[in-house]
Amino acid sequence: MQHPWATISFRTLINKYVAMQSAVTSMVRSVASRMSAATPGKFLLLQFAMAQVAQIGESISNLLSQVNSVIGNAIRNQKTG
Repeated sequence: MQHPWATISFRTLINKYVAMQSAVTSMVRSVASRMSAATPGKFLLLQFAMAQVAQIGESISNLLSQVNSVIGNAIRNQKTG
């Protein structure tokens, strides 16, 4: 029996990524609108959040590339088989 938390749909993954991007964008706007109140700690947290979003985006891109490759191989195998 498969547990519901053991799988994730691509739609869920993208929706969570978009939400994370939006949250980071909101953080950037907040810091930019109140530069005088910005602290080094806020900048570090913002930089960390931006790096996380970039890394997750790259992972999603790699995932898509791998899925595309698997599909391409399956189609080639059907044509030759």
